[in-house]
Amino acid sequence: MDDPEAEDEEEAGEEELSAALGRPPPVNSDYLPLPWKGRLGYACLNTYLRYSTPPVFASRTCRIASILEHRHPLRDPNEPEHPTKNRPDREQPASIERGQKYVEALGVANARDVIKMLRWNDKYGIKFMRLSSEMFPFASHEEYGYKLAPFASEVLAEVGKVVAELGHRVTTHPGQFTQLGSPRKQVIDNALRDLAFHDEMLSLLKLPEQMDRDAVMILHLGGVFGDKVATLDRFRENYKALPQSVKNRLVLENDDVSWSVHELLPVCEELNIPMVLDYHHHNIIFDSEQLREGTADIMNLYPRIKATWDKKGIKQKMHYSEPTPAAITGRQRRKHNPRVATLPPCADDMDLMIEAKDKEQAVFELMKTFKLPGYNTFNDIIPHVRNDDNKVAMQASNKKKATPKKKGKKVKDEDEEMEDDEESAVNGETAALVPEEEVGMGGPEGRVYWPPGMEDWLRPKKREVKPKAVPGSAKKVTPAQKRKALADAVALEAAVKEQHESDEDAAEAATPATKKAKEALKQRAAAARAKSDALQNATAPPAAAPAPATTTKSAPKRKTPAPKVKKEKEEKVEVTPPTSDDAESELELNSSEEDAPAKAPKRPARAGARSSGRANKSKVSYQEADVSMDED
Repeated sequence: MDDPEAEDEEEAGEEELSAALGRPPPVNSDYLPLPWKGRLGYACLNTYLRYSTPPVFASRTCRIASILEHRHPLRDPNEPEHPTKNRPDREQPASIERGQKYVEALGVANARDVIKMLRWNDKYGIKFMRLSSEMFPFASHEEYGYKLAPFASEVLAEVGKVVAELGHRVTTHPGQFTQLGSPRKQVIDNALRDLAFHDEMLSLLKLPEQMDRDAVMILHLGGVFGDKVATLDRFRENYKALPQSVKNRLVLENDDVSWSVHELLPVCEELNIPMVLDYHHHNIIFDSEQLREGTADIMNLYPRIKATWDKKGIKQKMHYSEPTPAAITGRQRRKHNPRVATLPPCADDMDLMIEAKDKEQAVFELMKTFKLPGYNTFNDIIPHVRNDDNKVAMQASNKKKATPKKKGKKVKDEDEEMEDDEESAVNGETAALVPEEEVGMGGPEGRVYWPPGMEDWLRPKKREVKPKAVPGSAKKVTPAQKRKALADAVALEAAVKEQHESDEDAAEAATPATKKAKEALKQRAAAARAKSDALQNATAPPAAAPAPATTTKSAPKRKTPAPKVKKEKEEKVEVTPPTSDDAESELELNSSEEDAPAKAPKRPARAGARSSGRANKSKVSYQEADVSMDED
């Protein structure tokens, strides 16, 4: 059975799409259960609390590998566990009890968060919730399973005490693999363990008699395995073998794949099992020979369905959800819409479970739409801002305790982020610590509602990475950068002039390679001069008219000692010029650039004073190239 809240889009074939488009339109009832006197609920997860600081949720879990790993002691047992600094030490002896304590601690933490969720629900008029089947990880596993008593008895009793105090209803829904009609013995054994786990969890709540009776376990019949009659026979046989405590809680629900209301209702009446009507499932799987799609015809079965609950003295409940607007085929329509638009034609005092991706927000949406009790208790959240936790206050406190550091770039960035966080506090003042019982509760204004599609508002605003400066854009240029650029330009120009003065002696020995090398050096010299001129003028105030960049203007600003220029010049001459075939006419030295080295007559002599073989070889090559160009 597919996840009805999965994000994947189902692609339909042409035949399937054609058949879906040809189905008769649904026939719905106009009745609305108003004024509403029932209880609306959601399943397992509270989206607002899940993103609070610290997060509140009841489905912390782990992998079996983590249980095995935590059978080993920590490297430093005196310090708390850390993902990198203090992990379990596999070289030390393992203990099954130690690994069991690890997984039990997860379950206890989950159960404690249920208390916060219940009080949050009560504040905003929600009095019905489904408990997560993942509250105690691997509790019904064949090898790593465990009993909840005695380690979870106390915390579950605390949960039950809050449920009774607030007058809420809690239920459970074992997973899709918990099936009592399977032909495989292993599947049946797994289902029996899972049902026993859910029964123990609900029993340890120690609820008052009627509340305990209403704490049911919803179950799907499961697959058909090629023969519905044989599957129903196996279900009957396995159901009769269940412990009485499990039978007292078990409820069957029609599904959206195999079993319709008309197929399940007779079995429920026969075995004295209450039946949950799921409107969404009914609109996908129904007996078209007896009724039409929609809510109008199914209302004729209301009395029989309700009787299955009354017979066992359990408060009736129903499930409601809606398909996504774009869904057409049956497979596509199984996916739940994030929120629902209306109420089904149920009794006005019904316990109605809203099965939607947006969880408690889907309940809020119905409250807002129909002005149901509790609709005026909540308000829209401020995007990306939370004023009901201590994150900002703790950051400010940690900043005061931090040791002063030199204001480098990284420290300045951290300070700016801290200032942004502090500005988000009320009136820009240092936020006061929120009492523990009020953390995540929405603050005095009840800002817990986020509009459809705006789930991102629950999370902090994403940091915007500033793009790097574009080359050529205005930026601060240091004196060192100016000196280096000028030295590079002077060195390259000196090398070009040195080769230019002696190129007449080797005109006949010119080759294409030396021509390219000579031209490449000239291009590099021109580019270096242009870069130097740009840097010299980068921070200069704008003039009335742009003046041409000349060596005469740039030379007085150079403060580099002569030895340093010599070093730079020698290094540049030593580099072998590239031999790319780029356009030779792209960059050429103008007359002012060629005459620039005349202001410093000593530099060319020093550059040409090198006596290495490599320098002499380069000298001959440049001369040949220059003569060729002059001849052209």
